[in-house]
Amino acid sequence: MSDTSLPLVTRAATKDRAAIEELLVMHLPGLEGWLRLRMGELLRARETPEDLVQSIAREVLSDLSSFEWRGESAFRHWLYVRAQQKLIDKARFVSAARRNPAREEALPAADASRAPLAAAAFVTPSGVVQSQEELARIERAFAELAPDYQEAISLQRLCGMDYRSIGERMNRSEGAVRNLVHRGLSKLAIRLGELRRLAARDPGPRSD
Repeated sequence: MSDTSLPLVTRAATKDRAAIEELLVMHLPGLEGWLRLRMGELLRARETPEDLVQSIAREVLSDLSSFEWRGESAFRHWLYVRAQQKLIDKARFVSAARRNPAREEALPAADASRAPLAAAAFVTPSGVVQSQEELARIERAFAELAPDYQEAISLQRLCGMDYRSIGERMNRSEGAVRNLVHRGLSKLAIRLGELRRLAARDPGPRSD
């Protein structure tokens, strides 16, 4: 994989705002997919994924002082993990605040046409999500996977890391990582199919 982000990262490290914005645009779709699958109901009920991801991404990209360039996929992994930690911190803050949900305005439903293609590509051939309900099913099915499956799939599909590099990070053999990814995707597809069948049998209350 080419080091397409390196010139921008170098400039962004000097607080170059234009470079930070370009990096944001370049990595936002994958980062949104990564964080959206980890938001949890607490944050999802209070902030739109799009606004939350943009805010976190700008904060991370504005401080590259601790980053050492080791390649494109390594940069994505660093970016996603840093953003995930900020997401965790934000969730803890919201939980500690104990705000009354009854006093909060309902958030507008997300536009499924803007759903992260990276997340959809886990389970759909075209990588296109046709409805908000389908996106919610993907998020639920992914959340039910064991952590090792989540990590291996995310690193391979969202970060674009090869199996050897993932194995080094997860302290597993390359073959074990391949197995995690393939078994995890199979479990994800099976669970998603179950959720689709449940939705077809119980479509919910009618509006008329």
